[in-house]
Amino acid sequence: MSIDLAEQTVVVVGASSGMGRATALAFVKAGARVFAVARRADRLESLAKDAAGQAGTLTTIVADATIPADVERVISTASGENGRLDTLVYCTGANTPDRSLDRVTPEIWSSLLDANLTGAFLCTKAALPTMRTQGGGLIVYLSSAAVQMPDVSGVAYQASKHGLVGLAHGTRVEEKAHGIRTTVVFPGLCDTEILNARPVPTPQEVLSRALDPEDVAETVLFLARLPARAVVPELQLLPARI
Repeated sequence: MSIDLAEQTVVVVGASSGMGRATALAFVKAGARVFAVARRADRLESLAKDAAGQAGTLTTIVADATIPADVERVISTASGENGRLDTLVYCTGANTPDRSLDRVTPEIWSSLLDANLTGAFLCTKAALPTMRTQGGGLIVYLSSAAVQMPDVSGVAYQASKHGLVGLAHGTRVEEKAHGIRTTVVFPGLCDTEILNARPVPTPQEVLSRALDPEDVAETVLFLARLPARAVVPELQLLPARI
């Protein structure tokens, strides 16, 4: 039987747009207590309006996942409501037009690694004590299909998304005795704002066949609804016609 998400505590990091926004809304509609985290306050305000009147509740937290103190505040706020943290979803992703090796700088490299990987590590570290105490929990990391199918998305982006795999699997092996599960989701082309950072715009005929953010959100809900005895270490989600 699938798990009822009503009353579960869920933290979605990177909830201001794209897959993260869709995921936060999907959990609220499923009845969860959602804590939506992002740096852009205005985007979170818009999300809160869209979440109003749904089965669950949504609390917005303005925070930067690359700042340890911000991350500790997020987890403390979320788990402090009822002493639980059932699911953590790390949706934050960034890229740059200056992604090719002849243009990427050490500063760009560091900024992308921070946003895409270091933030995930900080959130994981902060969430583990609560999950250990309660005897389990799920952490979902949104990576990229570029991990399996190398492309021209840039070495910094690809390295950071590869890094999520090591973080997820290492965490799962170390923490499985505490009932903590991890899943890495590898979405293919999805119509989100990150595509605006491409050096060359994606043709509309290609975008029309891309995934919607809601497709990714439904995938995350599927993972969260699995019983605690089951885990999906990796899940690839691709557009059917690309």
